[in-house]
Amino acid sequence: MSDVGYLRVSSFDQNTARQLDGVHIDERFEDKASAATADRPGLKECLRFVRKGDTLHVHSIDRLARNLRDLMNILKDLTAREVTVRFHKENLTFSNADNPFLTLQLQIIGATAEFERAMIRERQREGIAKAQKMGVKCGRAPKLTPEQEAELAAKVRNGAERKDMVKEYGVSKSSVFNILKRHGVI
Repeated sequence: MSDVGYLRVSSFDQNTARQLDGVHIDERFEDKASAATADRPGLKECLRFVRKGDTLHVHSIDRLARNLRDLMNILKDLTAREVTVRFHKENLTFSNADNPFLTLQLQIIGATAEFERAMIRERQREGIAKAQKMGVKCGRAPKLTPEQEAELAAKVRNGAERKDMVKEYGVSKSSVFNILKRHGVI
């Protein structure tokens, strides 16, 4: 029986130091990625690693899943394998023992978090639209100047390979595609 920790932060410049601080962990798995997808290497490895009798420690529910469906699926899988899951921030523990009250609490917390994220996205979209109406440019500044873009397009018109432009100008394939599209090359 092991105490396993799963820690997650949304970006590489954040750290997991405060998560599960002071909790005894035998094995730990980490991700530095959004929980918008369940396709996270640390989570996948953690789910493969845990065995019957283990306890999976997670700082809070939103560290494990971003939506109620994923959360319930992960918990159902783990508890069916007789892995106990403990969320420290919410002080909730789930095991294979059926507890309707805990399940209700989890669903309410998960649904509330989902609603909160939706509201944040909506306010963000509204703010961007308002800023754009006022003439504010949103998003990252272009990596290449208009002159560099014209030069890149001319090189491709004259037979240069797109993949070579990616390397030469230090931009992504999709950026090259968009530049060529804007300049009528494709």
